[in-house]
Amino acid sequence: MQLSLASKRARIAAAGAALAVGAGLYTAGAASAEHSAPRTDKEIPNLTKVTDKIKAYYGDTVDKNGQHHASPDSNYAKQVADIEKKAKAQLEKVVKNQAGKGDKGAKPAIVLDLDDTTLLTYNYELQVGFHFTPESQDAYLKSTDMAPVFGMPKLVNWAQSKGITVFYVTGRGEHQRDWSVRNLKNAGYKPAADPAHFYLKNKKTPPAYLPCGAKCTTVEYKAGTRKHIESQGYRIVANFGDQYSDLQGGYAQHTYKLPNPMYFLP
Repeated sequence: MQLSLASKRARIAAAGAALAVGAGLYTAGAASAEHSAPRTDKEIPNLTKVTDKIKAYYGDTVDKNGQHHASPDSNYAKQVADIEKKAKAQLEKVVKNQAGKGDKGAKPAIVLDLDDTTLLTYNYELQVGFHFTPESQDAYLKSTDMAPVFGMPKLVNWAQSKGITVFYVTGRGEHQRDWSVRNLKNAGYKPAADPAHFYLKNKKTPPAYLPCGAKCTTVEYKAGTRKHIESQGYRIVANFGDQYSDLQGGYAQHTYKLPNPMYFLP
């Protein structure tokens, strides 16, 4: 899923607006750039209906313990599979072009966000009613593993097996490292999420390679980290994220935007 799930999170309302526009639910006179503050209730998507659409998109099922799961045959899963297919085709070209070059030149690498890119926050979002708090996220991550995003472990593990180095770059806090490493392993990701390949946000002691320090925006933090990775002799051939702010700022030859209608992070 981003610099931090705690930072300026425009959650279900932003998703609702996007869904409403896409479905043609707005009528003439709807909120626009000139009317950013809705003039009547008719200009505002109904939250219950938006939530129902999100559940339908993910193919929501609930187990006996009250845990929500996305369906592998949902429209969400199908959309993700199409993106992964395109990404693999591009990475296959990288592998082919790299063959025979030995250790000459920069080493190919991919960068992946965590939330809603490698790990699916869907159950957490439903459990908290799309109302994120740092405390609820900590409690969830400490005790519960998130399911992998459909197909991503297979793609990531394949990339590693072909000599592409895997890096994880997330806006989760440094104090969440152990929980996140555990979850990645249990979700089936084989590339090591060790300190050399796993970057988390550290507000207390930000790394020297980030000039913005503890005040980085999402784009500054993520792009700055990718720049640091490339400075170590890597060439980032693909960058995966569920937010546009995960992908902006350069230092990646290709970007892949994973779908996420649940929240928006600038």
